Amino acid sequence: MKTKAIRLYGKSDLRMEEFELPTISENEILAKVVSDSLCMSSYKAQHQGSDHKRVPNDVAENPIIIGHEFAGELIQVGAKWANKFRAGDKFSIQPALYYENGPVGVLSAPGYSYRYIGGDATYVVIPNEVMENNCLLAYSGEGFYPASLAEPLSCVIGAMHANYHTTPGSYIHKMEIVDNGKMAVLAGVGPMGLAAINYVLHRDDRKPSLMIVTDVDQTRLDRAASIYTVSFAAERGIDLRYINTAKMENPVEELRGLSGGTGYDDVFCFAPVRPVVEQADAILAFDGCLNFFAGPGNPEFSAMMNFYNVHYAYTHVVGTSGGNTDDMIEALSLMSKGLDPAGLITHIGGLDAVAEATKHLPEIPGGKKLIYTHISMPLTPISDFAKLGETNPKFAKLAEICDNNHGLWSVEAEKFLLENF
Repeated sequence: MKTKAIRLYGKSDLRMEEFELPTISENEILAKVVSDSLCMSSYKAQHQGSDHKRVPNDVAENPIIIGHEFAGELIQVGAKWANKFRAGDKFSIQPALYYENGPVGVLSAPGYSYRYIGGDATYVVIPNEVMENNCLLAYSGEGFYPASLAEPLSCVIGAMHANYHTTPGSYIHKMEIVDNGKMAVLAGVGPMGLAAINYVLHRDDRKPSLMIVTDVDQTRLDRAASIYTVSFAAERGIDLRYINTAKMENPVEELRGLSGGTGYDDVFCFAPVRPVVEQADAILAFDGCLNFFAGPGNPEFSAMMNFYNVHYAYTHVVGTSGGNTDDMIEALSLMSKGLDPAGLITHIGGLDAVAEATKHLPEIPGGKKLIYTHISMPLTPISDFAKLGETNPKFAKLAEICDNNHGLWSVEAEKFLLENF
């Protein structure tokens, strides 16, 4: 079968190409990709080429397919997996395999390391190691985009689970955020910050009593507040506040004041920016945990941390780089139960938009860029649909559907797009 895909050959060398997929073996699965969400990690991979830890050294001779936040349906299942999967099943994939015999060893991942599987393709061959590691995951919810966004949601789920706290006099660490504690989400209204807010507001097992979300962009803060509202948070027992720290004379002092002077039990840093990291450290409570979520592109990135507080106030730091399979399963379960990640999505595009969008992802404002691999469409902000609809009735209908959903993407919009574009 032929596929059309975006392949990486080296630094900033992305090409859309059509080529033949190999016939699947008895331990592989042929799948149709429907949607893929562009990730900043793909930007880093194309920027670094073979210097990236997940990209093979021979990528110039054996290019890989990019994209790792994808969903679709299974087309043909090899005999080995026929008792577990069926043609027609909808799927998502946990890309972090941790498979020692992969193309780059333990860090091998679809979307970084493989010639025939990645999210920015029309059809892919799912290799045996994906199934062996239980990383091919069934999805039973509506539409496809929620399953694409299960991967980024799993990353924030993993981050919440990875936070830990201590008990004085004991060496046992208590994993997870503090239930009924105080949480701060810094630089928190980008795509991943929005995913974190959405998850916190929909958890049933534990939640903070106070959640402060900061940024320096008032437009983005206002959009976040309109999607994940203070009133809904209050119904869930959470005092949610959106704060523009650019308007504060002394952000650390004022943020600590909002906590009642105690500081915050759990602080999540969603930007690899030194002043933001140092601000996060400065607002930690006793036994506070700083989760450095945003992966820096610079291997020399560093920031100051108050080690007096590490010693006497038990403050500590943790970093997470993606979720695991259990986190993906939790994400997909939440999606199937109605958690809608549409608030993360601000742009829609086709496969032909991927290469340039990926190369310039840090420069493109807004949230998640959602790609439908079987259509041709420039990367288009949802907010532009109405204007485009003045001359194109298809965009007019998309604008109408989104307007009826508070300006957000939806399963209805996806269905219309797939049937008409």
